[in-house]
Amino acid sequence: MAEFASRRTGVDIDHVSDAPPLVPGAPAIDHAHLARMTHGERDLEREVLHLYATQADLLLNRMLAEPKGRLSVAAVAALAHTLSGSSRGIGAWEVAAAAAALEADVAQGREIASSMARLAQAIRAVQDAIAEVLRA
Repeated sequence: MAEFASRRTGVDIDHVSDAPPLVPGAPAIDHAHLARMTHGERDLEREVLHLYATQADLLLNRMLAEPKGRLSVAAVAALAHTLSGSSRGIGAWEVAAAAAALEADVAQGREIASSMARLAQAIRAVQDAIAEVLRA
């Protein structure tokens, strides 16, 4: 799995990772939903989670390039939209909501730093949950 958010601009990932969960006690991944989506095939679940973790890391890295002017805000919205859909597919509801909020902030012309931080926090929680599943 790709290294997650070791050196980023605009969002202090180390600080975000120490933050409390977005919804205390809520799992980062809805395992019942994921099982339904993969027809209960554990190997497929693991493969899907691994692919999702890689995609989430890639998309977040690309979105974080935006403050340096390397990516348009429209591209950030498109990447957030993609991530929102992928997150719904595996039951990562908080990531889906955070990505949708980022997309909405871009569409409304609002600042995106806080939305980006919320998204990074949600992704970190899912990445941690995926790492636990893949270690088991």
